[in-house]
Amino acid sequence: MGGPEVERLIGLLAKLPGLGPRSARRAALRLLQHPEARMLPLAAALAEAARAVRPCGHCGNLDSRDPCSICADGQRDRSVVCVVEGVGDLWALERAHVHRGLYHVLGGTLSALAGTRPEDLNLAPLLARVGAGGVAEVILALGATVDGATTAHWLTERIKPFGVVVSRVAQGMPIGGALDVLDDGTLAAALRARRPF
Repeated sequence: MGGPEVERLIGLLAKLPGLGPRSARRAALRLLQHPEARMLPLAAALAEAARAVRPCGHCGNLDSRDPCSICADGQRDRSVVCVVEGVGDLWALERAHVHRGLYHVLGGTLSALAGTRPEDLNLAPLLARVGAGGVAEVILALGATVDGATTAHWLTERIKPFGVVVSRVAQGMPIGGALDVLDDGTLAAALRARRPF
Protein backbone atom coordinates (compact mmCIF):
# COMPACT_ATOMS: atom_id res chain seq x y z
CA MET A 1 0.00 0.00 0.00
CA GLY A 2 1.04 3.66 0.22
CA GLY A 3 3.57 5.27 2.51
CA PRO A 4 3.12 6.63 6.03
CA GLU A 5 1.18 9.67 4.74
CA VAL A 6 -1.47 7.41 3.19
CA GLU A 7 -1.64 5.24 6.32
CA ARG A 8 -2.06 8.33 8.50
CA LEU A 9 -4.86 9.64 6.25
CA ILE A 10 -6.65 6.27 6.39
CA GLY A 11 -6.20 6.13 10.17
CA LEU A 12 -7.68 9.59 10.65
CA LEU A 13 -10.59 8.92 8.31
CA ALA A 14 -11.33 5.63 10.11
CA LYS A 15 -11.93 7.61 13.34
CA LEU A 16 -14.90 9.43 11.79
CA PRO A 17 -18.39 8.16 12.71
CA GLY A 18 -19.67 5.58 10.23
CA LEU A 19 -16.26 4.91 8.69
CA GLY A 20 -14.33 1.78 9.50
CA PRO A 21 -10.94 0.82 8.08
CA ARG A 22 -12.34 -0.42 4.74
CA SER A 23 -14.54 2.63 4.17
CA ALA A 24 -11.66 4.88 5.18
CA ARG A 25 -9.39 3.21 2.60
CA ARG A 26 -12.00 3.75 -0.12
CA ALA A 27 -12.46 7.41 0.87
CA ALA A 28 -8.69 7.99 0.99
CA LEU A 29 -8.29 6.45 -2.46
CA ARG A 30 -11.00 8.71 -3.92
CA LEU A 31 -9.37 11.77 -2.37
CA LEU A 32 -5.89 10.84 -3.51
CA GLN A 33 -6.95 10.09 -7.09
CA HIS A 34 -8.07 13.70 -7.60
CA PRO A 35 -6.26 15.80 -4.97
CA GLU A 36 -6.84 19.16 -6.69
CA ALA A 37 -10.58 18.62 -7.07
CA ARG A 38 -11.30 16.73 -3.83
CA MET A 39 -8.52 16.72 -1.26
CA LEU A 40 -7.26 20.30 -1.38
CA PRO A 41 -10.75 21.90 -1.14
CA LEU A 42 -11.58 19.51 1.72
CA ALA A 43 -8.34 20.38 3.52
CA ALA A 44 -9.06 24.11 3.09
CA ALA A 45 -12.64 23.70 4.39
CA LEU A 46 -11.41 21.69 7.40
CA ALA A 47 -8.77 24.33 8.24
CA GLU A 48 -11.27 27.18 7.90
CA ALA A 49 -13.88 25.38 10.05
CA ALA A 50 -11.26 24.62 12.72
CA ARG A 51 -10.26 28.30 12.76
CA ALA A 52 -13.72 29.90 12.68
CA VAL A 53 -16.32 27.59 14.25
CA ARG A 54 -16.95 27.87 17.99
CA PRO A 55 -19.82 27.08 20.39
CA CYS A 56 -22.46 29.79 20.64
CA GLY A 57 -22.27 31.60 23.97
CA HIS A 58 -26.08 31.56 24.26
CA CYS A 59 -27.18 28.06 23.21
CA GLY A 60 -24.08 25.94 22.56
CA ASN A 61 -24.68 25.47 18.81
CA LEU A 62 -21.58 25.40 16.60
CA ASP A 63 -21.27 28.39 14.29
CA SER A 64 -18.75 30.94 13.06
CA ARG A 65 -20.88 33.69 14.67
CA ASP A 66 -21.57 34.37 18.34
CA PRO A 67 -24.47 34.52 18.91
CA CYS A 68 -25.10 31.81 16.32
CA SER A 69 -27.37 32.38 13.32
CA ILE A 70 -30.30 30.74 15.15
CA CYS A 71 -29.98 32.89 18.29
CA ALA A 72 -29.49 36.02 16.16
CA ASP A 73 -32.59 35.32 14.04
CA GLY A 74 -35.22 37.90 15.03
CA GLN A 75 -37.99 35.75 13.53
CA ARG A 76 -37.49 33.01 16.13
CA ASP A 77 -39.97 32.54 18.99
CA ARG A 78 -37.83 33.49 21.98
CA SER A 79 -40.42 32.23 24.47
CA VAL A 80 -39.82 28.56 23.54
CA VAL A 81 -36.48 26.85 24.22
CA CYS A 82 -35.85 23.33 22.93
CA VAL A 83 -33.28 21.47 25.04
CA VAL A 84 -31.17 18.87 23.21
CA GLU A 85 -28.33 16.58 24.23
CA GLY A 86 -25.91 17.55 21.46
CA VAL A 87 -25.41 19.78 18.44
CA GLY A 88 -26.24 16.86 16.12
CA ASP A 89 -29.73 16.76 17.64
CA LEU A 90 -30.15 20.51 17.10
CA TRP A 91 -29.09 20.14 13.47
CA ALA A 92 -31.53 17.24 13.00
CA LEU A 93 -34.45 19.35 14.29
CA GLU A 94 -33.40 22.28 12.10
CA ARG A 95 -33.18 19.99 9.06
CA ALA A 96 -36.77 18.86 9.73
CA HIS A 97 -37.99 22.52 9.96
CA VAL A 98 -40.26 21.74 12.93
CA HIS A 99 -39.04 24.13 15.63
CA ARG A 100 -39.07 27.91 15.25
CA GLY A 101 -37.95 28.76 18.77
CA LEU A 102 -34.51 28.79 20.34
CA TYR A 103 -32.32 25.91 21.53
CA HIS A 104 -30.08 24.92 24.38
CA VAL A 105 -27.39 22.24 23.96
CA LEU A 106 -26.62 20.32 27.17
CA GLY A 107 -23.52 18.56 25.90
CA GLY A 108 -24.71 15.17 27.16
CA THR A 109 -27.09 13.69 29.72
CA LEU A 110 -26.87 12.87 33.38
CA SER A 111 -25.53 9.36 33.87
CA ALA A 112 -24.76 7.54 37.09
CA LEU A 113 -22.94 4.78 35.18
CA ALA A 114 -20.73 7.18 33.21
CA GLY A 115 -20.30 9.48 36.20
CA THR A 116 -21.85 12.49 34.42
CA ARG A 117 -23.07 14.95 37.06
CA PRO A 118 -25.09 18.19 36.66
CA GLU A 119 -21.91 20.29 36.89
CA ASP A 120 -20.47 18.34 33.93
CA LEU A 121 -23.24 19.55 31.62
CA ASN A 122 -24.33 22.92 30.27
CA LEU A 123 -27.24 23.08 32.76
CA ALA A 124 -26.55 26.26 34.75
CA PRO A 125 -26.84 28.58 31.71
CA LEU A 126 -30.21 27.00 30.83
CA LEU A 127 -31.56 27.57 34.34
CA ALA A 128 -30.24 31.15 34.19
CA ARG A 129 -32.04 31.71 30.86
CA VAL A 130 -35.30 30.42 32.32
CA GLY A 131 -34.83 32.39 35.55
CA ALA A 132 -34.22 35.63 33.65
CA GLY A 133 -37.81 35.55 32.34
CA GLY A 134 -39.28 35.59 28.87
CA VAL A 135 -39.30 31.81 28.49
CA ALA A 136 -42.83 30.34 28.51
CA GLU A 137 -42.03 26.75 27.49
CA VAL A 138 -39.05 24.43 27.65
CA ILE A 139 -39.23 21.44 25.32
CA LEU A 140 -37.08 18.52 26.44
CA ALA A 141 -36.00 16.87 23.18
CA LEU A 142 -33.79 14.27 24.79
CA GLY A 143 -33.27 10.69 23.66
CA ALA A 144 -35.67 8.00 24.90
CA THR A 145 -33.00 6.41 27.11
CA VAL A 146 -32.64 5.96 30.85
CA ASP A 147 -30.12 8.81 30.93
CA GLY A 148 -32.43 11.00 28.83
CA ALA A 149 -35.32 10.34 31.23
CA THR A 150 -33.11 11.01 34.26
CA THR A 151 -32.00 14.33 32.79
CA ALA A 152 -35.60 15.24 31.89
CA HIS A 153 -36.78 14.59 35.47
CA TRP A 154 -33.86 16.57 36.93
CA LEU A 155 -34.58 19.54 34.65
CA THR A 156 -38.34 19.42 35.21
CA GLU A 157 -37.89 19.65 38.99
CA ARG A 158 -35.76 22.77 38.59
CA ILE A 159 -37.69 24.54 35.81
CA LYS A 160 -41.31 24.13 36.98
CA PRO A 161 -40.88 26.44 40.03
CA PHE A 162 -40.30 29.30 37.55
CA GLY A 163 -43.87 28.82 36.25
CA VAL A 164 -42.61 27.64 32.87
CA VAL A 165 -44.37 24.87 30.95
CA VAL A 166 -42.08 21.85 30.57
CA SER A 167 -42.92 19.47 27.73
CA ARG A 168 -41.15 16.50 26.22
CA VAL A 169 -41.13 15.18 22.66
CA ALA A 170 -43.79 12.51 22.29
CA GLN A 171 -44.25 9.23 20.45
CA GLY A 172 -42.26 8.72 17.32
CA MET A 173 -38.92 8.33 19.01
CA PRO A 174 -38.02 4.69 19.51
CA ILE A 175 -36.84 3.58 22.93
CA GLY A 176 -33.06 3.85 22.96
CA GLY A 177 -33.15 6.14 19.89
CA ALA A 178 -31.16 9.29 19.25
CA LEU A 179 -32.50 12.40 17.52
CA ASP A 180 -29.72 12.80 14.99
CA VAL A 181 -30.42 9.44 13.30
CA LEU A 182 -34.21 9.75 12.89
CA ASP A 183 -35.89 10.70 9.62
CA ASP A 184 -37.52 14.12 9.26
CA GLY A 185 -41.09 12.77 9.41
CA THR A 186 -40.48 10.95 12.70
CA LEU A 187 -38.83 14.04 14.17
CA ALA A 188 -41.72 16.25 13.05
CA ALA A 189 -44.33 13.89 14.53
CA ALA A 190 -42.44 13.61 17.81
CA LEU A 191 -42.07 17.37 18.24
CA ARG A 192 -45.67 18.19 17.26
CA ALA A 193 -47.08 15.55 19.63
CA ARG A 194 -45.12 16.73 22.66
CA ARG A 195 -46.94 16.70 26.01
CA PRO A 196 -46.34 18.15 29.48
CA PHE A 197 -43.82 16.20 31.50
